[in-house]
Amino acid sequence: MALAGIFGALRISGQKLTEQRFLFLGGGSAATGIAELISRAMVMEGMEIDEARDRNALFDSHGLVVTRRPELEDFKKPFAQDRAPILSFADAVKEIRPTGIIGVSAVPKLFNQEVIEAMAKINERPIIFPYSNPTSSSECTAEEAYRWSKGSAIFASGSPFPPVEIAGRTFVPGQGNNVYIFPAIGMAVFATEATRVTEEMFIVAAKGVAEQVTDENISTGLIYPPQDRIFTASLHVAERLAAYIFDHGLAWIPKPDDIGSLIRARAYRPVYLTSTE
Repeated sequence: MALAGIFGALRISGQKLTEQRFLFLGGGSAATGIAELISRAMVMEGMEIDEARDRNALFDSHGLVVTRRPELEDFKKPFAQDRAPILSFADAVKEIRPTGIIGVSAVPKLFNQEVIEAMAKINERPIIFPYSNPTSSSECTAEEAYRWSKGSAIFASGSPFPPVEIAGRTFVPGQGNNVYIFPAIGMAVFATEATRVTEEMFIVAAKGVAEQVTDENISTGLIYPPQDRIFTASLHVAERLAAYIFDHGLAWIPKPDDIGSLIRARAYRPVYLTSTE
Protein backbone atom coordinates (compact mmCIF):
# COMPACT_ATOMS: atom_id res chain seq x y z
CA MET A 1 0.00 0.00 0.00
CA ALA A 2 2.99 2.32 0.38
CA LEU A 3 3.42 2.37 -3.39
CA ALA A 4 -0.26 3.20 -3.95
CA GLY A 5 0.12 6.01 -1.43
CA ILE A 6 3.19 7.30 -3.26
CA PHE A 7 1.34 7.30 -6.57
CA GLY A 8 -1.49 9.15 -4.85
CA ALA A 9 0.95 11.66 -3.35
CA LEU A 10 2.50 12.29 -6.77
CA ARG A 11 -0.92 13.30 -8.03
CA ILE A 12 -0.75 16.13 -5.49
CA SER A 13 2.86 17.17 -6.11
CA GLY A 14 2.74 16.70 -9.89
CA GLN A 15 6.17 15.06 -9.89
CA LYS A 16 7.46 11.86 -11.49
CA LEU A 17 8.29 8.76 -9.46
CA THR A 18 11.83 8.72 -10.88
CA GLU A 19 12.40 12.18 -9.39
CA GLN A 20 11.75 10.98 -5.83
CA ARG A 21 14.04 9.75 -3.08
CA PHE A 22 12.80 7.79 -0.05
CA LEU A 23 14.23 7.11 3.40
CA PHE A 24 12.87 4.15 5.35
CA LEU A 25 12.86 4.00 9.13
CA GLY A 26 13.37 0.28 9.54
CA GLY A 27 15.57 -2.25 7.77
CA GLY A 28 13.60 -5.47 7.96
CA SER A 29 11.51 -7.36 5.43
CA ALA A 30 8.82 -4.67 5.30
CA ALA A 31 11.29 -1.90 4.48
CA THR A 32 13.31 -3.88 1.95
CA GLY A 33 10.17 -5.30 0.33
CA ILE A 34 8.60 -1.87 -0.15
CA ALA A 35 11.92 -0.38 -1.28
CA GLU A 36 12.34 -3.10 -3.90
CA LEU A 37 8.79 -2.62 -5.18
CA ILE A 38 9.33 1.14 -5.48
CA SER A 39 12.60 0.44 -7.29
CA ARG A 40 10.82 -1.90 -9.73
CA ALA A 41 8.18 0.76 -10.35
CA MET A 42 10.96 3.26 -11.14
CA VAL A 43 12.42 0.75 -13.59
CA MET A 44 9.03 0.49 -15.31
CA GLU A 45 9.28 4.27 -15.81
CA GLY A 46 12.69 4.04 -17.48
CA MET A 47 15.28 4.04 -14.68
CA GLU A 48 18.08 1.49 -14.28
CA ILE A 49 17.59 -0.82 -11.30
CA ASP A 50 20.83 0.14 -9.50
CA GLU A 51 20.02 3.85 -9.76
CA ALA A 52 16.47 3.15 -8.56
CA ARG A 53 17.66 1.20 -5.52
CA ASP A 54 20.09 3.98 -4.67
CA ARG A 55 17.07 6.27 -4.30
CA ASN A 56 15.68 4.07 -1.52
CA ALA A 57 17.75 4.28 1.66
CA LEU A 58 17.31 2.35 4.92
CA PHE A 59 17.84 3.50 8.50
CA ASP A 60 17.81 0.68 11.07
CA SER A 61 18.72 0.30 14.74
CA HIS A 62 22.42 0.83 13.88
CA GLY A 63 21.86 3.97 11.83
CA LEU A 64 21.90 4.59 8.10
CA VAL A 65 22.60 1.40 6.16
CA VAL A 66 25.90 2.11 4.37
CA THR A 67 28.21 0.02 2.22
CA ARG A 68 31.12 0.22 4.68
CA ARG A 69 29.14 -1.31 7.55
CA PRO A 70 30.83 -4.55 8.69
CA GLU A 71 28.80 -7.76 8.39
CA LEU A 72 26.03 -6.10 6.41
CA GLU A 73 23.13 -8.49 5.81
CA ASP A 74 22.71 -9.59 2.19
CA PHE A 75 19.06 -8.44 1.93
CA LYS A 76 20.08 -4.88 2.87
CA LYS A 77 23.03 -4.62 0.48
CA PRO A 78 21.05 -3.47 -2.60
CA PHE A 79 19.98 -0.34 -0.67
CA ALA A 80 23.22 0.42 1.18
CA GLN A 81 24.38 3.99 0.65
CA ASP A 82 27.96 4.84 -0.27
CA ARG A 83 28.23 7.41 2.52
CA ALA A 84 29.78 7.86 5.92
CA PRO A 85 27.77 6.35 8.81
CA ILE A 86 24.92 8.48 10.19
CA LEU A 87 23.47 7.57 13.58
CA SER A 88 20.66 10.14 13.87
CA PHE A 89 17.53 9.80 11.75
CA ALA A 90 17.12 13.57 11.65
CA ASP A 91 20.70 13.90 10.39
CA ALA A 92 20.01 11.24 7.76
CA VAL A 93 17.02 13.26 6.54
CA LYS A 94 19.16 16.39 6.28
CA GLU A 95 21.96 14.53 4.47
CA ILE A 96 19.90 12.42 2.03
CA ARG A 97 17.16 15.03 1.51
CA PRO A 98 14.40 12.51 0.75
CA THR A 99 11.08 13.37 -0.83
CA GLY A 100 9.38 11.02 1.58
CA ILE A 101 9.99 9.11 4.79
CA ILE A 102 8.34 5.74 5.38
CA GLY A 103 8.15 4.30 8.88
CA VAL A 104 8.06 0.52 9.28
CA SER A 105 10.05 0.31 12.51
CA ALA A 106 7.24 -0.37 15.04
CA VAL A 107 9.01 2.18 17.26
CA PRO A 108 6.79 5.16 18.16
CA LYS A 109 7.60 8.88 17.96
CA LEU A 110 10.78 8.61 15.87
CA PHE A 111 9.29 11.00 13.32
CA ASN A 112 9.77 13.80 15.84
CA GLN A 113 9.44 17.54 15.41
CA GLU A 114 13.02 17.95 14.19
CA VAL A 115 12.46 15.30 11.51
CA ILE A 116 9.12 16.69 10.29
CA GLU A 117 10.39 20.27 10.24
CA ALA A 118 13.48 19.18 8.31
CA MET A 119 11.29 17.38 5.77
CA ALA A 120 9.12 20.49 5.38
CA LYS A 121 12.21 22.64 4.86
CA ILE A 122 13.55 20.32 2.16
CA ASN A 123 10.23 19.73 0.34
CA GLU A 124 7.30 21.92 -0.55
CA ARG A 125 5.02 18.90 0.05
CA PRO A 126 6.89 16.34 2.18
CA ILE A 127 5.59 12.76 2.10
CA ILE A 128 5.20 11.47 5.67
CA PHE A 129 4.14 7.81 5.95
CA PRO A 130 4.28 6.35 9.50
CA TYR A 131 3.03 2.88 8.59
CA SER A 132 3.75 0.97 11.79
CA ASN A 133 0.80 -0.65 13.57
CA PRO A 134 -0.93 -0.39 16.01
CA THR A 135 -1.51 3.29 16.76
CA SER A 136 0.74 3.08 19.82
CA SER A 137 3.65 2.09 17.53
CA SER A 138 3.10 4.79 14.91
CA GLU A 139 6.22 6.86 14.19
CA CYS A 140 4.11 10.01 14.54
CA THR A 141 0.47 11.03 14.68
CA ALA A 142 -1.43 12.80 11.93
CA GLU A 143 -1.74 15.91 14.05
CA GLU A 144 2.03 16.02 14.65
CA ALA A 145 2.78 15.61 10.94
CA TYR A 146 0.35 18.31 9.85
CA ARG A 147 1.11 20.74 12.67
CA TRP A 148 4.92 20.50 12.54
CA SER A 149 4.86 20.83 8.73
CA LYS A 150 2.39 23.76 8.94
CA GLY A 151 -0.10 21.78 6.89
CA SER A 152 2.23 20.97 4.01
CA ALA A 153 2.66 17.24 4.72
CA ILE A 154 1.18 14.58 2.45
CA PHE A 155 0.26 12.08 5.14
CA ALA A 156 -0.84 8.46 5.33
CA SER A 157 -0.49 5.99 8.17
CA GLY A 158 -0.88 2.34 8.98
CA SER A 159 -3.25 3.08 11.86
CA PRO A 160 -6.38 5.24 11.72
CA PHE A 161 -6.26 8.84 12.93
CA PRO A 162 -9.09 11.36 13.23
CA PRO A 163 -9.32 14.50 11.06
CA VAL A 164 -6.99 17.35 11.97
CA GLU A 165 -7.75 21.08 11.77
CA ILE A 166 -4.84 23.41 11.04
CA ALA A 167 -5.40 27.16 10.57
CA GLY A 168 -9.05 26.65 9.68
CA ARG A 169 -8.39 23.83 7.22
CA THR A 170 -9.49 20.25 7.89
CA PHE A 171 -7.21 17.40 6.83
CA VAL A 172 -8.52 13.81 6.58
CA PRO A 173 -5.64 11.36 7.18
CA GLY A 174 -5.47 8.42 4.82
CA GLN A 175 -4.87 4.89 6.07
CA GLY A 176 -2.70 2.62 3.95
CA ASN A 177 -4.50 -0.70 4.18
CA ASN A 178 -3.88 -3.82 2.09
CA VAL A 179 -7.63 -4.15 1.65
CA TYR A 180 -7.19 -1.86 -1.37
CA ILE A 181 -4.77 -4.26 -3.07
CA PHE A 182 -5.01 -7.94 -2.18
CA PRO A 183 -8.76 -8.59 -2.78
CA ALA A 184 -8.50 -6.90 -6.20
CA ILE A 185 -5.42 -8.92 -7.14
CA GLY A 186 -7.13 -12.12 -6.04
CA MET A 187 -10.22 -11.20 -8.04
CA ALA A 188 -8.20 -10.49 -11.21
CA VAL A 189 -6.14 -13.67 -10.88
CA PHE A 190 -9.30 -15.72 -10.33
CA ALA A 191 -11.21 -14.14 -13.21
CA THR A 192 -8.38 -14.46 -15.73
CA GLU A 193 -7.06 -17.79 -14.41
CA ALA A 194 -3.62 -16.17 -14.40
CA THR A 195 -0.72 -18.61 -14.62
CA ARG A 196 1.44 -16.66 -12.17
CA VAL A 197 1.61 -13.49 -10.08
CA THR A 198 4.45 -11.06 -10.81
CA GLU A 199 5.85 -8.06 -8.95
CA GLU A 200 4.74 -5.84 -11.81
CA MET A 201 1.14 -6.81 -11.11
CA PHE A 202 1.36 -5.19 -7.68
CA ILE A 203 2.67 -2.00 -9.31
CA VAL A 204 -0.23 -2.00 -11.77
CA ALA A 205 -2.64 -2.51 -8.87
CA ALA A 206 -1.09 0.38 -6.92
CA LYS A 207 -1.56 2.67 -9.91
CA GLY A 208 -5.14 1.48 -10.20
CA VAL A 209 -5.79 2.54 -6.61
CA ALA A 210 -4.15 5.95 -7.02
CA GLU A 211 -5.95 6.89 -10.23
CA GLN A 212 -9.27 6.78 -8.35
CA VAL A 213 -8.30 9.60 -5.99
CA THR A 214 -10.42 12.60 -6.92
CA ASP A 215 -9.62 16.30 -6.72
CA GLU A 216 -12.08 16.49 -3.84
CA ASN A 217 -10.19 13.74 -1.98
CA ILE A 218 -6.90 15.52 -2.63
CA SER A 219 -8.26 18.81 -1.28
CA THR A 220 -8.71 17.18 2.14
CA GLY A 221 -5.36 15.39 2.04
CA LEU A 222 -6.63 11.94 1.07
CA ILE A 223 -4.33 9.95 -1.22
CA TYR A 224 -6.43 6.76 -1.21
CA PRO A 225 -10.05 6.33 -2.32
CA PRO A 226 -12.46 6.58 0.67
CA GLN A 227 -12.87 3.19 2.34
CA ASP A 228 -16.65 3.37 2.01
CA ARG A 229 -16.04 2.91 -1.75
CA ILE A 230 -13.82 -0.12 -1.29
CA PHE A 231 -15.92 -2.53 -3.38
CA THR A 232 -16.12 -0.16 -6.35
CA ALA A 233 -12.43 0.64 -5.97
CA SER A 234 -11.55 -3.07 -5.93
CA LEU A 235 -13.52 -3.71 -9.13
CA HIS A 236 -11.64 -0.88 -10.84
CA VAL A 237 -8.23 -2.18 -9.73
CA ALA A 238 -9.15 -5.73 -10.72
CA GLU A 239 -10.19 -4.58 -14.19
CA ARG A 240 -6.90 -2.69 -14.68
CA LEU A 241 -4.94 -5.69 -13.49
CA ALA A 242 -6.88 -8.15 -15.62
CA ALA A 243 -6.10 -6.05 -18.71
CA TYR A 244 -2.40 -6.25 -17.81
CA ILE A 245 -2.64 -10.02 -17.34
CA PHE A 246 -4.26 -10.52 -20.74
CA ASP A 247 -1.89 -8.12 -22.52
CA HIS A 248 1.19 -9.87 -21.12
CA GLY A 249 0.12 -13.40 -21.95
CA LEU A 250 -0.40 -14.45 -18.35
CA ALA A 251 -4.05 -15.50 -18.63
CA TRP A 252 -5.25 -19.07 -19.11
CA ILE A 253 -8.48 -17.98 -20.80
CA PRO A 254 -9.02 -15.90 -23.98
CA LYS A 255 -9.28 -12.14 -23.62
CA PRO A 256 -12.95 -11.08 -23.63
CA ASP A 257 -14.30 -8.06 -25.48
CA ASP A 258 -15.36 -6.47 -22.18
CA ILE A 259 -12.93 -7.09 -19.31
CA GLY A 260 -15.04 -5.07 -16.89
CA SER A 261 -18.02 -7.36 -17.47
CA LEU A 262 -15.83 -10.40 -16.80
CA ILE A 263 -14.67 -8.95 -13.47
CA ARG A 264 -18.17 -7.95 -12.38
CA ALA A 265 -19.56 -11.37 -13.32
CA ARG A 266 -16.92 -13.17 -11.26
CA ALA A 267 -17.19 -10.88 -8.21
CA TYR A 268 -18.73 -12.47 -5.14
CA ARG A 269 -21.87 -10.75 -3.92
CA PRO A 270 -23.38 -12.23 -0.75
CA VAL A 271 -27.13 -12.71 -0.95
CA TYR A 272 -29.00 -13.71 2.18
CA LEU A 273 -32.42 -15.36 1.91
CA THR A 274 -35.15 -14.01 4.13
CA SER A 275 -36.59 -16.63 6.45
CA THR A 276 -40.29 -17.35 5.93
CA GLU A 277 -40.71 -18.99 9.33
